[in-house]
Amino acid sequence: MNRVPTWTILVLLLSSSACGQDQASQMLETAQLEERQTNKAHAKELYEDIIRHYPDSPAAKAARARLTELAGK
Repeated sequence: MNRVPTWTILVLLLSSSACGQDQASQMLETAQLEERQTNKAHAKELYEDIIRHYPDSPAAKAARARLTELAGK
């Protein structure tokens, strides 16, 4: 599996000057992309990072829901 594009996206997201809510949303999109690429371990890491760094964001709520669903599989 080619992880270079994913890491490139992540670096760009983290280095952007967007506010925290936007960064959380962008990280959520990246995690969802990881899931679609069947890289669930990395998706879980990203979901956990969202919850840790942006606990009150709407993205954190979505990340918690996804982690709960992934744990049930």
